[in-house]
Amino acid sequence: MTHMPEKDPGLWAAAFAWLVAHQPQIYTGGIAAAVAMCRVIYGGGRGRKVVLEGAICGLIAISLLPVLEYFALPPNLSVFAGCMVGFMGVEKLREYSDRFMSRKAEG
Repeated sequence: MTHMPEKDPGLWAAAFAWLVAHQPQIYTGGIAAAVAMCRVIYGGGRGRKVVLEGAICGLIAISLLPVLEYFALPPNLSVFAGCMVGFMGVEKLREYSDRFMSRKAEG
């Protein structure tokens, strides 16, 4: 008889422990992706643009978690940050980043 991994209770315990340990990243990235996808759909976008915008915004939002931690801000602020990233979108964030970097390069 072969061992079936989906029947192993240790596998489910490990998966649940991983989810609990990474909960802030999951809900921060998830909320950013969901807001971005809704924004793109609302604006008439479809298919690949919806998925890519959601994925990129989710990853950007996850990358903000260490910044919040660095400035000793509460972890629950990550939900707000994720919503704002999703709402602004990739193009607007890139525009802000370009402006910020050009000021740093000049100074």
